[in-house]
Amino acid sequence: MKNDLPVSFAGLSGPAGFLRSSEPLSLSPGPAPATSLLEEAADLLVVHLDFAAALDRCERGCESLASDPDSESSAEVKCSLCIVGIQALAEMNRWREVLSWVLQYYHVPERLPPKILELCILLYSTVKEPHVMLEVDSYWLRDLTNQSLPSYGTLMKLHLLHVLLPLGQFVEAEELVQGCEAFNKEQQLEALRTINERRCQWVQQEETQSGPEEQPATAREKLLGSVSRKLLTILTVLRRALGSMSSHFCSSPYKKTLLAALIVCLVVVRLDPAAPTSLPFLYRLVQLCHQAWVAVFSPLYRPPLQD
Repeated sequence: MKNDLPVSFAGLSGPAGFLRSSEPLSLSPGPAPATSLLEEAADLLVVHLDFAAALDRCERGCESLASDPDSESSAEVKCSLCIVGIQALAEMNRWREVLSWVLQYYHVPERLPPKILELCILLYSTVKEPHVMLEVDSYWLRDLTNQSLPSYGTLMKLHLLHVLLPLGQFVEAEELVQGCEAFNKEQQLEALRTINERRCQWVQQEETQSGPEEQPATAREKLLGSVSRKLLTILTVLRRALGSMSSHFCSSPYKKTLLAALIVCLVVVRLDPAAPTSLPFLYRLVQLCHQAWVAVFSPLYRPPLQD
């Protein structure tokens, strides 16, 4: 008489609640200790919600099967123990340990049962870390023995939809579909159409995410351009004003006014330009005029000297 153990347990919260396998796992009568531990682990997981105890029973059951790993009944019980263990780890939020925990009993990815690989793909897809399964799936799908299994096509679709496409590996997905003998022509066309749709969505999402980053830069460039234009306008007005002042100062009436002021100053202070005592005052006056000239007229706007 066979026992039917559901691969997924209804009512679970957390990551394990999302795990769904394609069909229930039918078990042949196996070694009594391992089967008893399996039933106890399932009861602890579903009824008592004692996830740590359920995981402990699974580990003890897998260890008890180490002496006879190749028999069909032992393989089925071992697979069921690992399934219960996966859900127990997920319920304890220890999903990061799932893959390493399973591989300690199967050693290499190629030997993973299809149902365990399926649950691992769904688990790491649910927690948004599909890259964890990328290498494991590749090893499993390339194995010639696995390619003859009835569930090979199903796992190929899961790898495509839940691992390659979420990671943006569209070229690898196309090559995988085109070289997959498990897909007929119609399935290949449907898979390629799905890949193209996901590629378009990926591109649109990248454009949407990059848009807000470019907008502040554009606004900043506009602000700098506005400031530069205002500064250029101010400098142009200032240049024109200085040019007008320069033209005014160098005009003939201004020169005559300056000469008249100098003569009046000499008359008022009664200095004799030919007297030796007036030379220091005249020299100081010339220096002050020169300094005033340099301060008012920069080299850029200084008018040319006329004879």
